Amino acid sequence: MLRQLEVKSRARTEFIDITADVQTMIGNAGVTSGLCTVFVLHTTAGITINEGADPAVQRDMIAFLDRKVPADHSYTHAEGNSDAHIKSTLVGTSVTIPVEGGKALLGTWQTIYLCEFDGPRQRRIAVTIMADS
Repeated sequence: MLRQLEVKSRARTEFIDITADVQTMIGNAGVTSGLCTVFVLHTTAGITINEGADPAVQRDMIAFLDRKVPADHSYTHAEGNSDAHIKSTLVGTSVTIPVEGGKALLGTWQTIYLCEFDGPRQRRIAVTIMADS
């Protein structure tokens, strides 16, 4: 089953915790065991799973990506957001998570993030939940 999640970002670059939204979608789907794929429907945003307990981790990741892929580089893309396209490719646009006991099977510190690289914007995320047969 396919669901869509709408998320509004507030900054050009930020990591937005969408774990609770994904968990709610899994619970509402009634799937107790299977897989959940989270896919962002944009070319300047990404999806990742990483530590959620310490916000310094997200700040460090953003700072690292900004150093490696600076916004002010001499890119040829006319829209001026080539750095966001590159960061999206590096981070990736989807994750697949096991579902067990009606919930996403995540480690103690794991959080699902929408990675915004060209905000603020309204973002759409496709969440596909598949039950084991």
